[in-house]
Amino acid sequence: MSFYHEGNRELQDRFDGRNLANSLEKNRKHHVFTDNDCKLIEEAPFFFLATTSGEIVDCSFKGGVPGFIKITGPNSLSFPDYDGNSMYRSLGNILVNNNVGLLFINFNSSAERMRINGVASIDYDLERLQEFEGAKLIVDVVATNIFPNCPRYIPEVQNLKISDDVPRAGHIPPEAEWKFRDYAKPHLPESERKRLFGKET
Repeated sequence: MSFYHEGNRELQDRFDGRNLANSLEKNRKHHVFTDNDCKLIEEAPFFFLATTSGEIVDCSFKGGVPGFIKITGPNSLSFPDYDGNSMYRSLGNILVNNNVGLLFINFNSSAERMRINGVASIDYDLERLQEFEGAKLIVDVVATNIFPNCPRYIPEVQNLKISDDVPRAGHIPPEAEWKFRDYAKPHLPESERKRLFGKET
């Protein structure tokens, strides 16, 4: 699959950027994680996940304790999906169209940015779930294009603190406040209603 489509090319030609774009593709794009790629991924407390069903486009924030994203091969990684709002917009898109985009950004003084395009699949294997604290399922991604991006315009953000909502060993996350609201409470999955409210629904 070509790295650029006709829309990319139209704008590259309009602004005399085709030669630079070709050089960046040749010299910066790669298909196997470098040591620096692995470091950025494995130390990341979050990343952004873009998906589409073809009609529905979604971009979601995925956060966890650094190390929650695991490198599983030369060009593959896995990450857990935690307790959420039952909409499954991103993961539902993956079941319809498995093409995904991941964006990693390091907001500290050594600003870094990396884009990953790839294909994703979902794994419900109970044994594998034990490898990810608090996971409901696992998303596996095989990268097709890895592109370290220029860090220009990235703001420096200090004192990033891991959310109390992130599952981790020895820590019980608080319940989401919205689960107790009138619009959500009676519609929670049955197992959630019983766990939170007993016989009350």
